[in-house]
Amino acid sequence: MAGYLIATYDITNPEAYPAYVAAVGATLAGSGAEVLVADYNSDMVEGKPAKVTVVLKFASKTAALAWYNSAAYQAVVHLRTSNSVGAMVLVDGFVPPA
Repeated sequence: MAGYLIATYDITNPEAYPAYVAAVGATLAGSGAEVLVADYNSDMVEGKPAKVTVVLKFASKTAALAWYNSAAYQAVVHLRTSNSVGAMVLVDGFVPPA
């Protein structure tokens, strides 16, 4: 079953954040990830969501977690976490009830 990584955050340091964007793409190579959403100006419809929304699709939650925990991603994740505030979750794809 497909797994999705959903990130929603606000950029707190717009001068330093672009280093994350420049670095993160290379960490996805070989992970099988597909970028489904990368919106830096998300429209708020309900609640208090952040401005940036990213959705990545992986073969499974296990594959998504393997990418997140990879040495390549862990080497650059601080470029996001030091320059933004928000949340990231891993979820399973929807399976209709039988």
